[in-house]
Amino acid sequence: MENEGTAGSVRIDAWIWSVRLTKTRSQAADACKAGHVRVNGARVKPAHTISAGDQVRLFHDGRERLVRVAKIIRKRVGAPVAVQCYEDNSPPPPPREFTAPVAIRDRGAGRPTKRDRREMNRLQGGAKGL
Repeated sequence: MENEGTAGSVRIDAWIWSVRLTKTRSQAADACKAGHVRVNGARVKPAHTISAGDQVRLFHDGRERLVRVAKIIRKRVGAPVAVQCYEDNSPPPPPREFTAPVAIRDRGAGRPTKRDRREMNRLQGGAKGL
């Protein structure tokens, strides 16, 4: 493919989107604008160009990703190909047991009663007495 390889450079927002670290390119650009993307330790704007060997740190969706650029690609690719374009040095994600339980109701059960609402609030750690 002519768009792949280790030579050249590409915009950081396009590369982050291409290797599937974010779902959309606008999310990647917004992360750059908010200061959640660092290349080789420096905060960067969406138009910053990267090349092979650069260290990229991205904080997105409550998780920190730390990757080293292995390949420069300009177009979004499938997940198996995307994984080959970077070396992932990210810390492991937090365990699922620390996430808050979600109250689940049967479909068609109607509006929750006051008792149901209190039970859902208790499960979610919400305010008492409301």
